[in-house]
Amino acid sequence: MNSYVSAPRSIVITHRLLVRQLLSRGRVAGLLGVGVIISLVVALVSRTIRDDESAGEALRLGVELMANLGFTIVVPIVALVFASAAFGDLKEDSTLVYLWLRPMDRWPVVVGAWLASVTVSLPLTLVPLTVAALIADVGAELVWATVLACAVGNLAYSAVFMLLGLLIKNSVVWGIGYILIWEGLVARISSVGERLAISGYTRSIMAEQTGVDLYLGNLSLTAATVVPALVVIVAIVLSSLRLRSMDVA
Repeated sequence: MNSYVSAPRSIVITHRLLVRQLLSRGRVAGLLGVGVIISLVVALVSRTIRDDESAGEALRLGVELMANLGFTIVVPIVALVFASAAFGDLKEDSTLVYLWLRPMDRWPVVVGAWLASVTVSLPLTLVPLTVAALIADVGAELVWATVLACAVGNLAYSAVFMLLGLLIKNSVVWGIGYILIWEGLVARISSVGERLAISGYTRSIMAEQTGVDLYLGNLSLTAATVVPALVVIVAIVLSSLRLRSMDVA
């Protein structure tokens, strides 16, 4: 009889398995290309503005560009594609059944899947956006704000979209709907919508770190980092409960 697999080993097994599956050449190349193109636009436009405007105005416009393009498009879309595919790929090739046959708890499998999606998606967003902030050369504030907001946003989006992938079919379509409709429209006209939009927290980090006022960026730095951390925990718990009740045969 197989011995019980400890939680740390279960996380490592799931993480290694999923990283290999998520790292498909086409998926990585396509999303990296989108990130690079948008980052170049942010960098070049910001650099041009810097040459024509005062330092304060150049920083403001650079922050707005990064928030409106990098954290509205690149970060959530990349996280959506990989996080929603975490369990989707396992179900499609029947690897999830293989994991079920091993004596391991469900929550370490969820944690391993979340870490795998973060391992792949975070560099694909963090690197091009940080390079863009460096090239823009409008102040170190933009660089540090980009790094922190990108990390916080990716961790939260990955957990939420992993849960979405477990709950419904066509999760990518629903995830894009959330990004475009909820975060792009509802959050701008509703205070409740604002609190339930991850972009509100990443934008608040940008605003707090740079001193630039942003729409949907009126939360304190503490709230903008603690709330997404709570979102990650809740999403992992709900994903574990969902995985426990799923029929994977």
